[in-house]
Amino acid sequence: MSSDYTVSAKARADVGKGASRRLRRLENEVPAIVYGGEGQPQMISILHKDFLWFLEDEAFFTSVVTLDIEGKKESVILKDLQRHPAKLKILHADFLRVDANTKITLHVPLHFLNEESCAGVKTQGGNITHAATDVEVQCLPKDLPEFIEVDMALIETGITLHISDLSLPAGVESTALALGEDHDQAIATVHAARGGSDEDDDAAEETATEE
Repeated sequence: MSSDYTVSAKARADVGKGASRRLRRLENEVPAIVYGGEGQPQMISILHKDFLWFLEDEAFFTSVVTLDIEGKKESVILKDLQRHPAKLKILHADFLRVDANTKITLHVPLHFLNEESCAGVKTQGGNITHAATDVEVQCLPKDLPEFIEVDMALIETGITLHISDLSLPAGVESTALALGEDHDQAIATVHAARGGSDEDDDAAEETATEE
């Protein structure tokens, strides 16, 4: 359960909305909390510029992070993030402690590959729509993937890919599929080009002739 990210933080005792506003405005720090596991919830703060730098890396969101709180290190994942609605500013963060032997649940991004060379797009003139950009998975921390690939190369028009079509890494399972087939969400569809196919045109002509 090694981590490539180490985030430095400070413990804080001053809590509440007023304290958080002062922390953001005067100290340029992000108020945060770390919870879970056997430890008590702890209020912390992180330098905004440092935290923003980590968040530029997509892999940070699906990695086990080492949180260094004034020399005390804990393994955590980023569980929740609150951003300012109009500014490039982080308002608050939640970190969840993780244990090597306990499964965690997290949303993992989907990376769609070979969309330009997709059979339904390149040879059939269709287009791709995405129904999901991530999936929720459950696994041990050591098995947590940074992303899940979706190869669109052989997908033809009229075909919809579902969660059950994904190739999940060993040790990783979909939380949706664990609930049953009714939760097998669509993730992408290759639609035929507008105007329909040649077969549709022929069918329309035959109908018109019969009338």
